[in-house]
Amino acid sequence: MKLSVLVTITALAVALSIGLVNYYFQHSWYYMMVAFGISFVTSFIVFYYLLEKYIYSKVKLIYKLIHNLKLGKDLKDALGEYVSNDPINDVEQEVKDWAGAKKMEIDMLKNQEQFRREFLSNVSHEFKTPLFALQGYIEALEDCMYDDPDRAEKFLKKAQKNVDRLSYLVTDLDSISKLETGEIPINYEKFDFVLLAKEVMESMEDKAKLKNVKLFFKEKYTNPAMVFADREKIRQVLVNLIQNSLKYGKDNGSTAIKIFELHDQYLIEVTDDGIGIDEKYLPRLFERFYRVDSHRSRDIGGTGLGLAIVKHILEAHQQIISVRSTQQIGTTFAFTLAKAG
Repeated sequence: MKLSVLVTITALAVALSIGLVNYYFQHSWYYMMVAFGISFVTSFIVFYYLLEKYIYSKVKLIYKLIHNLKLGKDLKDALGEYVSNDPINDVEQEVKDWAGAKKMEIDMLKNQEQFRREFLSNVSHEFKTPLFALQGYIEALEDCMYDDPDRAEKFLKKAQKNVDRLSYLVTDLDSISKLETGEIPINYEKFDFVLLAKEVMESMEDKAKLKNVKLFFKEKYTNPAMVFADREKIRQVLVNLIQNSLKYGKDNGSTAIKIFELHDQYLIEVTDDGIGIDEKYLPRLFERFYRVDSHRSRDIGGTGLGLAIVKHILEAHQQIISVRSTQQIGTTFAFTLAKAG
């Protein structure tokens, strides 16, 4: 409600009350109207001055500050620009909106803090395992270096594996960090995804044979599927997804790639017939270091960052990835790529 309307209503109420009181004592309509007029004018001037000076101006200042600070302006700028025509009605909504935004910001900060704690805990745990193993192997080497050279050589090989694991961890963490901050540029180019998928499957045939897993296309693709993306990073996406399917696939199983043509994108699916994943674990599958079965995952190997890297690469391309899975039937990862124009 505008100030003039508010003051008018208040002055009318006061003037009407005074006029009725005057009529009660004087029994004269003339004196009642005179009293009413004088009271209305006097009340209007007094109330307008008091409300404007001591209440309305303060409300306008508060509203102006809230509105402009909400727009992200500095305090100096916030003091001098926008003023609503009706701040009393608007200030409540502005405060509610601002409070809601601040609550969301606080909740986000709390989630980030929780994520930071979990991440530091996971990093500490992941580094601690190979470091403790290295410490043990080095101490064992000191004891048997001269007395038992063959045993010492075995310890050296095991120590080397743990050094490699640490190296992979550092490399993967560095990759994720650079992808998040945009330090790794996306070098877009046109290329045939079918040809790239064939190259990746051929390069991973030996690993697949160790588990008797068959890598193949679900359909015969005679025509190219031209996409616009960073070829080497999409290669990394495919390698990580196929490696994941080999780790958790079954012996004598299969991993298949299928391509669907959409309006301005291709949808690519990588499907295995492995152990599958319980549905309740799927929302966290792309988190760093998240493992559904941590003990089995560590026995199999890997850093626990492969799927997180996949997600970051596709997000850097402004594309999406999803997963669906059924236990003891298999898992399908599906991601999109932009068609080449």
